Amino acid sequence: MKSVVTIGLGYIGLPTSALIASNGIPVFGVDLNQNVVDTINRGEIHIIEPELDKIVKKVVDNGLLKAGTKALKSDVYLIVVPTPFMEDHKPDISYIEAATEGIIPLLKENDLYIIESTSPIGTTEKMRDLIYSKRPELEDNINIAYCPERVLPGNVMYELINNDRVIGGIDDKSTNAAIKFYKKFVLGQLHATNARTAEMCKLTENASRDNQIAFANELSMICDKAQINVWELIKLANKHPRVQILEPGCGVGGHCIAVDPYFISSAFPVESQIIQKSREINNYKASWCIMKIKEHVSIFKKEKQREPIIAICGLSFKPNIDDLRESPALFIAGQVQNTYSNNNIFFVEPNIDNHEDFIISDYSDIKNKADLIFVLVAHREFKKDKSNPRVISFVNLD
Repeated sequence: MKSVVTIGLGYIGLPTSALIASNGIPVFGVDLNQNVVDTINRGEIHIIEPELDKIVKKVVDNGLLKAGTKALKSDVYLIVVPTPFMEDHKPDISYIEAATEGIIPLLKENDLYIIESTSPIGTTEKMRDLIYSKRPELEDNINIAYCPERVLPGNVMYELINNDRVIGGIDDKSTNAAIKFYKKFVLGQLHATNARTAEMCKLTENASRDNQIAFANELSMICDKAQINVWELIKLANKHPRVQILEPGCGVGGHCIAVDPYFISSAFPVESQIIQKSREINNYKASWCIMKIKEHVSIFKKEKQREPIIAICGLSFKPNIDDLRESPALFIAGQVQNTYSNNNIFFVEPNIDNHEDFIISDYSDIKNKADLIFVLVAHREFKKDKSNPRVISFVNLD
Protein backbone atom coordinates (compact mmCIF):
# COMPACT_ATOMS: atom_id res chain seq x y z
CA MET A 1 0.00 0.00 0.00
CA LYS A 2 1.43 3.33 -1.07
CA SER A 3 -1.00 5.95 0.23
CA VAL A 4 -4.43 6.79 1.64
CA VAL A 5 -6.85 9.61 0.85
CA THR A 6 -9.43 10.59 3.47
CA ILE A 7 -12.40 12.70 2.37
CA GLY A 8 -13.52 14.75 5.37
CA LEU A 9 -11.29 16.13 8.12
CA GLY A 10 -13.77 16.60 10.95
CA TYR A 11 -14.19 14.92 14.34
CA ILE A 12 -13.56 11.46 12.88
CA GLY A 13 -11.73 12.14 9.63
CA LEU A 14 -8.83 14.05 11.15
CA PRO A 15 -8.11 11.61 14.01
CA THR A 16 -8.36 8.70 11.59
CA SER A 17 -5.99 10.40 9.15
CA ALA A 18 -3.52 11.17 11.93
CA LEU A 19 -3.64 7.60 13.23
CA ILE A 20 -3.02 6.07 9.81
CA ALA A 21 -0.16 8.50 9.13
CA SER A 22 1.38 7.74 12.52
CA ASN A 23 1.76 4.15 11.33
CA GLY A 24 4.02 5.27 8.48
CA ILE A 25 1.37 5.37 5.74
CA PRO A 26 1.23 8.65 3.75
CA VAL A 27 -2.20 10.27 4.03
CA PHE A 28 -3.70 13.08 2.01
CA GLY A 29 -6.73 14.57 3.76
CA VAL A 30 -9.42 16.40 1.81
CA ASP A 31 -11.77 19.05 3.17
CA LEU A 32 -13.77 21.76 1.40
CA ASN A 33 -12.98 24.25 4.17
CA GLN A 34 -9.75 26.03 3.22
CA ASN A 35 -9.25 27.20 6.79
CA VAL A 36 -9.34 23.59 8.02
CA VAL A 37 -6.83 22.61 5.34
CA ASP A 38 -4.49 25.47 6.21
CA THR A 39 -4.73 24.74 9.94
CA ILE A 40 -3.79 21.09 9.47
CA ASN A 41 -0.94 21.90 7.08
CA ARG A 42 0.51 24.09 9.84
CA GLY A 43 0.50 21.03 12.09
CA GLU A 44 -2.41 22.35 14.15
CA ILE A 45 -5.95 21.14 14.81
CA HIS A 46 -9.37 22.79 14.58
CA ILE A 47 -11.18 20.53 17.07
CA ILE A 48 -10.66 19.61 20.70
CA GLU A 49 -9.55 16.02 21.19
CA PRO A 50 -6.94 14.81 23.73
CA GLU A 51 -3.57 13.78 22.22
CA LEU A 52 -4.68 14.66 18.69
CA ASP A 53 -2.67 17.89 18.55
CA LYS A 54 0.59 16.11 19.30
CA ILE A 55 0.00 13.37 16.75
CA VAL A 56 -1.05 15.79 13.99
CA LYS A 57 2.00 17.99 14.55
CA LYS A 58 4.31 14.98 14.40
CA VAL A 59 2.89 13.43 11.22
CA VAL A 60 2.67 16.81 9.46
CA ASP A 61 6.26 17.62 10.40
CA ASN A 62 7.29 14.18 9.10
CA GLY A 63 5.49 14.78 5.82
CA LEU A 64 3.14 11.82 6.36
CA LEU A 65 -0.03 13.94 6.55
CA LYS A 66 -0.94 16.66 4.10
CA ALA A 67 -4.27 18.32 3.38
CA GLY A 68 -5.97 19.89 0.40
CA THR A 69 -9.37 20.68 -1.08
CA LYS A 70 -9.23 18.13 -3.91
CA ALA A 71 -8.37 14.44 -3.81
CA LEU A 72 -5.23 12.98 -5.33
CA LYS A 73 -4.63 9.53 -6.79
CA SER A 74 -4.17 6.93 -4.10
CA ASP A 75 -4.59 3.27 -3.23
CA VAL A 76 -7.18 3.59 -0.48
CA TYR A 77 -10.04 6.11 -0.27
CA LEU A 78 -11.88 6.65 3.02
CA ILE A 79 -15.19 8.56 2.93
CA VAL A 80 -15.61 10.27 6.31
CA VAL A 81 -18.13 13.05 5.57
CA PRO A 82 -21.31 14.07 7.43
CA THR A 83 -24.65 12.38 6.78
CA PRO A 84 -27.25 14.79 8.18
CA PHE A 85 -30.99 14.31 7.98
CA MET A 86 -33.45 16.53 6.15
CA GLU A 87 -36.50 18.28 7.61
CA ASP A 88 -38.58 15.12 7.26
CA HIS A 89 -35.89 13.19 9.16
CA LYS A 90 -34.85 11.29 6.04
CA PRO A 91 -31.08 10.83 5.75
CA ASP A 92 -29.14 13.00 3.34
CA ILE A 93 -26.37 11.05 1.59
CA SER A 94 -25.52 13.87 -0.82
CA TYR A 95 -22.15 14.44 0.91
CA ILE A 96 -21.21 10.80 0.40
CA GLU A 97 -22.34 10.99 -3.22
CA ALA A 98 -20.34 14.17 -3.84
CA ALA A 99 -17.22 12.72 -2.21
CA THR A 100 -17.56 9.57 -4.31
CA GLU A 101 -18.12 11.54 -7.52
CA GLY A 102 -14.92 13.45 -6.79
CA ILE A 103 -12.72 10.35 -6.69
CA ILE A 104 -14.31 8.26 -9.45
CA PRO A 105 -11.90 9.61 -12.10
CA LEU A 106 -8.97 8.69 -9.84
CA LEU A 107 -9.90 5.06 -9.17
CA LYS A 108 -7.86 2.23 -10.63
CA GLU A 109 -7.86 -1.55 -10.50
CA ASN A 110 -7.45 -3.09 -7.02
CA ASP A 111 -8.05 0.20 -5.20
CA LEU A 112 -9.91 0.07 -1.88
CA TYR A 113 -12.93 2.35 -1.35
CA ILE A 114 -14.39 2.46 2.18
CA ILE A 115 -17.30 4.41 3.59
CA GLU A 116 -16.95 5.22 7.30
CA SER A 117 -19.76 7.81 7.39
CA THR A 118 -22.92 6.69 9.15
CA SER A 119 -25.20 5.58 6.32
CA PRO A 120 -28.73 4.31 5.71
CA ILE A 121 -29.02 0.69 4.67
CA GLY A 122 -28.00 0.14 1.05
CA THR A 123 -25.74 3.21 0.73
CA THR A 124 -22.60 1.20 0.00
CA GLU A 125 -24.40 -0.66 -2.79
CA LYS A 126 -25.66 2.65 -4.21
CA MET A 127 -22.11 4.00 -4.30
CA ARG A 128 -20.95 0.76 -5.92
CA ASP A 129 -23.56 1.23 -8.66
CA LEU A 130 -22.58 4.89 -9.05
CA ILE A 131 -18.90 4.00 -9.50
CA TYR A 132 -19.66 1.22 -11.97
CA SER A 133 -22.03 3.43 -13.97
CA LYS A 134 -19.22 5.96 -14.52
CA ARG A 135 -16.36 3.46 -14.73
CA PRO A 136 -17.79 0.14 -16.00
CA GLU A 137 -14.31 -1.27 -16.52
CA LEU A 138 -13.87 -1.26 -12.72
CA GLU A 139 -16.75 -3.66 -12.06
CA ASP A 140 -15.44 -6.52 -9.87
CA ASN A 141 -11.96 -4.99 -10.17
CA ILE A 142 -11.95 -2.71 -7.11
CA ASN A 143 -12.75 -3.34 -3.46
CA ILE A 144 -15.73 -1.57 -1.89
CA ALA A 145 -16.61 -1.83 1.81
CA TYR A 146 -18.34 -0.18 4.75
CA CYS A 147 -16.71 0.21 8.17
CA PRO A 148 -18.41 2.56 10.65
CA GLU A 149 -16.54 4.28 13.43
CA ARG A 150 -17.66 3.64 17.00
CA VAL A 151 -15.69 6.09 19.11
CA LEU A 152 -16.45 8.39 22.01
CA PRO A 153 -15.51 12.07 21.65
CA GLY A 154 -12.87 12.89 24.22
CA ASN A 155 -11.33 9.42 23.90
CA VAL A 156 -11.16 9.07 20.12
CA MET A 157 -7.46 8.33 19.66
CA TYR A 158 -7.52 5.44 22.13
CA GLU A 159 -10.78 3.97 20.82
CA LEU A 160 -9.78 4.19 17.15
CA ILE A 161 -6.94 1.83 17.99
CA ASN A 162 -8.51 -0.47 20.58
CA ASN A 163 -12.20 -0.76 19.74
CA ASP A 164 -13.49 -3.67 17.66
CA ARG A 165 -14.62 -2.78 14.14
CA VAL A 166 -17.38 -4.26 11.97
CA ILE A 167 -16.35 -4.47 8.31
CA GLY A 168 -18.73 -5.34 5.50
CA GLY A 169 -17.76 -5.50 1.87
CA ILE A 170 -19.89 -5.84 -1.25
CA ASP A 171 -18.23 -9.25 -1.62
CA ASP A 172 -15.77 -11.42 0.30
CA LYS A 173 -12.82 -10.05 -1.66
CA SER A 174 -13.67 -6.48 -0.63
CA THR A 175 -14.25 -7.47 3.00
CA ASN A 176 -10.87 -9.17 3.19
CA ALA A 177 -9.09 -6.23 1.54
CA ALA A 178 -10.64 -3.82 4.07
CA ILE A 179 -9.71 -6.09 7.00
CA LYS A 180 -6.13 -6.25 5.76
CA PHE A 181 -6.07 -2.43 5.65
CA TYR A 182 -7.48 -1.87 9.16
CA LYS A 183 -5.12 -4.43 10.67
CA LYS A 184 -2.31 -1.97 10.00
CA PHE A 185 -3.52 0.40 12.75
CA VAL A 186 -6.38 -1.23 14.72
CA LEU A 187 -5.66 -3.54 17.67
CA GLY A 188 -9.31 -4.35 18.32
CA GLN A 189 -10.94 -7.36 16.66
CA LEU A 190 -12.14 -6.93 13.09
CA HIS A 191 -15.48 -8.63 12.50
CA ALA A 192 -16.33 -9.57 8.92
CA THR A 193 -19.86 -9.29 7.52
CA ASN A 194 -21.60 -7.84 4.47
CA ALA A 195 -22.13 -4.14 3.73
CA ARG A 196 -25.84 -4.02 4.61
CA THR A 197 -25.33 -5.71 7.98
CA ALA A 198 -22.41 -3.38 8.80
CA GLU A 199 -24.57 -0.34 7.94
CA MET A 200 -27.44 -1.62 10.10
CA CYS A 201 -25.04 -2.50 12.93
CA LYS A 202 -23.95 1.12 13.31
CA LEU A 203 -27.57 2.34 13.32
CA THR A 204 -28.60 -0.39 15.75
CA GLU A 205 -25.87 0.48 18.25
CA ASN A 206 -26.93 4.10 18.47
CA ALA A 207 -30.67 3.40 18.40
CA SER A 208 -30.12 1.04 21.33
CA ARG A 209 -28.27 3.72 23.29
CA ASP A 210 -30.98 6.26 22.43
CA ASN A 211 -33.56 3.88 23.87
CA GLN A 212 -31.57 3.41 27.09
CA ILE A 213 -31.15 7.17 27.52
CA ALA A 214 -34.85 7.70 26.84
CA PHE A 215 -35.69 5.41 29.75
CA ALA A 216 -33.39 7.40 32.05
CA ASN A 217 -34.77 10.74 30.84
CA GLU A 218 -38.35 9.58 31.28
CA LEU A 219 -37.50 8.31 34.75
CA SER A 220 -36.02 11.70 35.69
CA MET A 221 -39.25 13.49 34.76
CA ILE A 222 -41.32 11.00 36.76
CA CYS A 223 -39.03 11.40 39.77
CA ASP A 224 -39.25 15.18 39.58
CA LYS A 225 -43.03 15.00 39.81
CA ALA A 226 -42.89 12.34 42.55
CA GLN A 227 -40.32 14.37 44.54
CA ILE A 228 -37.71 11.60 44.38
CA ASN A 229 -33.98 12.16 43.92
CA VAL A 230 -33.42 10.46 40.57
CA TRP A 231 -29.66 10.18 41.05
CA GLU A 232 -30.07 8.29 44.32
CA LEU A 233 -32.79 6.13 42.80
CA ILE A 234 -30.66 5.10 39.82
CA LYS A 235 -27.68 4.39 42.07
CA LEU A 236 -29.81 2.08 44.20
CA ALA A 237 -31.56 0.40 41.26
CA ASN A 238 -28.21 -0.32 39.66
CA LYS A 239 -27.25 -2.40 42.70
CA HIS A 240 -29.42 -5.09 41.08
CA PRO A 241 -27.05 -7.49 39.26
CA ARG A 242 -29.03 -7.29 35.99
CA VAL A 243 -29.98 -3.61 35.97
CA GLN A 244 -27.81 -0.86 34.53
CA ILE A 245 -29.74 2.39 34.10
CA LEU A 246 -27.89 5.25 32.43
CA GLU A 247 -27.81 8.80 33.79
CA PRO A 248 -30.42 11.26 32.48
CA GLY A 249 -29.51 14.62 30.98
CA CYS A 250 -31.24 17.44 29.13
CA GLY A 251 -31.81 15.38 25.98
CA VAL A 252 -29.53 13.63 23.51
CA GLY A 253 -27.03 15.29 21.22
CA GLY A 254 -24.13 14.57 18.94
CA HIS A 255 -24.09 13.47 15.34
CA CYS A 256 -24.71 9.80 16.16
CA ILE A 257 -27.31 9.02 18.81
CA ALA A 258 -29.50 12.03 18.02
CA VAL A 259 -29.46 11.27 14.29
CA ASP A 260 -28.90 7.60 13.51
CA PRO A 261 -32.25 6.24 14.79
CA TYR A 262 -34.01 8.36 12.15
CA PHE A 263 -32.11 6.42 9.48
CA ILE A 264 -34.01 3.34 10.63
CA SER A 265 -37.41 4.89 11.40
CA SER A 266 -37.61 6.80 8.10
CA ALA A 267 -37.09 3.58 6.15
CA PHE A 268 -39.20 1.34 8.43
CA PRO A 269 -41.88 3.61 9.97
CA VAL A 270 -44.34 0.83 10.81
CA GLU A 271 -41.85 -1.54 12.39
CA SER A 272 -39.77 0.98 14.40
CA GLN A 273 -42.23 1.93 17.16
CA ILE A 274 -39.82 1.82 20.14
CA ILE A 275 -37.11 3.59 18.16
CA GLN A 276 -39.48 6.42 17.25
CA LYS A 277 -40.80 6.76 20.80
CA SER A 278 -37.29 6.97 22.21
CA ARG A 279 -36.54 9.85 19.85
CA GLU A 280 -39.74 11.62 20.96
CA ILE A 281 -38.88 11.25 24.66
CA ASN A 282 -35.32 12.50 24.27
CA ASN A 283 -36.42 15.45 22.17
CA TYR A 284 -39.14 16.29 24.68
CA LYS A 285 -36.65 16.25 27.57
CA ALA A 286 -35.07 19.47 26.25
CA SER A 287 -38.50 21.15 26.16
CA TRP A 288 -39.16 19.89 29.67
CA CYS A 289 -35.90 21.48 30.85
CA ILE A 290 -36.98 24.81 29.36
CA MET A 291 -40.27 24.53 31.23
CA LYS A 292 -38.45 23.86 34.52
CA ILE A 293 -36.12 26.84 33.95
CA LYS A 294 -39.14 29.07 33.45
CA GLU A 295 -40.68 27.71 36.65
CA HIS A 296 -37.56 28.57 38.66
CA VAL A 297 -37.41 32.06 37.15
CA SER A 298 -41.07 32.65 37.92
CA ILE A 299 -40.64 31.55 41.54
CA PHE A 300 -37.61 33.81 41.95
CA LYS A 301 -39.46 36.83 40.52
CA LYS A 302 -42.39 36.22 42.83
CA GLU A 303 -40.19 35.90 45.91
CA LYS A 304 -37.63 38.64 45.17
CA GLN A 305 -39.81 41.03 43.17
CA ARG A 306 -37.15 41.43 40.45
CA GLU A 307 -35.74 39.73 37.39
CA PRO A 308 -33.08 37.14 38.25
CA ILE A 309 -29.59 37.10 36.76
CA ILE A 310 -29.40 33.76 34.96
CA ALA A 311 -26.40 31.63 34.04
CA ILE A 312 -26.83 28.88 31.45
CA CYS A 313 -23.88 26.54 31.91
CA GLY A 314 -22.87 24.14 29.18
CA LEU A 315 -23.61 24.25 25.45
CA SER A 316 -21.83 21.17 24.08
CA PHE A 317 -23.64 17.87 23.70
CA LYS A 318 -21.52 16.05 26.31
CA PRO A 319 -19.02 16.94 29.06
CA ASN A 320 -15.55 18.35 28.48
CA ILE A 321 -15.60 18.65 24.68
CA ASP A 322 -16.28 21.49 22.23
CA ASP A 323 -18.70 19.54 20.01
CA LEU A 324 -22.03 21.37 19.67
CA ARG A 325 -23.61 19.12 17.02
CA GLU A 326 -27.30 18.46 17.72
CA SER A 327 -26.74 19.65 21.29
CA PRO A 328 -29.96 19.87 23.35
CA ALA A 329 -28.17 22.33 25.66
CA LEU A 330 -27.62 24.64 22.70
CA PHE A 331 -31.32 24.44 21.85
CA ILE A 332 -32.30 25.18 25.44
CA ALA A 333 -29.92 28.15 25.59
CA GLY A 334 -31.45 29.59 22.45
CA GLN A 335 -34.98 29.30 23.81
CA VAL A 336 -33.98 30.93 27.10
CA GLN A 337 -32.26 33.77 25.26
CA ASN A 338 -35.42 34.38 23.22
CA THR A 339 -37.54 34.46 26.38
CA TYR A 340 -35.63 36.75 28.74
CA SER A 341 -33.66 39.98 28.59
CA ASN A 342 -30.11 39.47 27.30
CA ASN A 343 -28.85 41.78 30.04
CA ASN A 344 -29.85 39.19 32.64
CA ILE A 345 -28.46 36.06 30.98
CA PHE A 346 -24.92 34.72 30.86
CA PHE A 347 -23.85 31.74 28.76
CA VAL A 348 -20.93 29.59 29.86
CA GLU A 349 -19.12 26.98 27.75
CA PRO A 350 -15.56 26.39 28.98
CA ASN A 351 -14.55 24.51 25.81
CA ILE A 352 -15.20 27.26 23.26
CA ASP A 353 -14.06 30.89 23.07
CA ASN A 354 -16.94 32.34 21.08
CA HIS A 355 -20.22 31.52 19.38
CA GLU A 356 -22.19 33.34 16.71
CA ASP A 357 -25.42 33.35 18.75
CA PHE A 358 -24.16 33.76 22.32
CA ILE A 359 -21.67 35.88 24.22
CA ILE A 360 -19.57 33.33 26.09
CA SER A 361 -18.74 34.24 29.69
CA ASP A 362 -16.13 32.82 32.03
CA TYR A 363 -17.67 30.68 34.76
CA SER A 364 -15.46 32.16 37.48
CA ASP A 365 -16.74 35.63 36.57
CA ILE A 366 -20.44 34.91 36.73
CA LYS A 367 -20.95 32.16 39.32
CA ASN A 368 -21.06 34.63 42.19
CA LYS A 369 -23.23 37.25 40.48
CA ALA A 370 -25.87 34.89 39.05
CA ASP A 371 -29.03 34.29 41.05
CA LEU A 372 -29.90 31.08 39.22
CA ILE A 373 -27.22 28.79 37.74
CA PHE A 374 -28.69 26.20 35.39
CA VAL A 375 -26.23 23.42 34.58
CA LEU A 376 -27.05 21.61 31.35
CA VAL A 377 -23.75 19.77 30.79
CA ALA A 378 -21.59 18.17 33.50
CA HIS A 379 -18.33 19.92 32.62
CA ARG A 380 -15.60 19.47 35.22
CA GLU A 381 -15.61 23.22 35.93
CA PHE A 382 -19.14 23.07 37.33
CA LYS A 383 -18.80 20.05 39.62
CA LYS A 384 -17.05 21.88 42.45
CA ASP A 385 -20.16 24.02 42.96
CA LYS A 386 -22.68 21.18 43.06
CA SER A 387 -23.69 22.10 46.63
CA ASN A 388 -24.33 25.74 45.78
CA PRO A 389 -28.05 26.36 46.52
CA ARG A 390 -28.24 28.61 43.44
CA VAL A 391 -27.27 25.71 41.18
CA ILE A 392 -30.13 23.87 39.49
CA SER A 393 -28.59 20.96 37.63
CA PHE A 394 -30.20 18.80 34.96
CA VAL A 395 -27.19 16.48 35.05
CA ASN A 396 -25.37 14.51 37.74
CA LEU A 397 -22.51 16.62 39.15
CA ASP A 398 -21.11 13.90 41.42
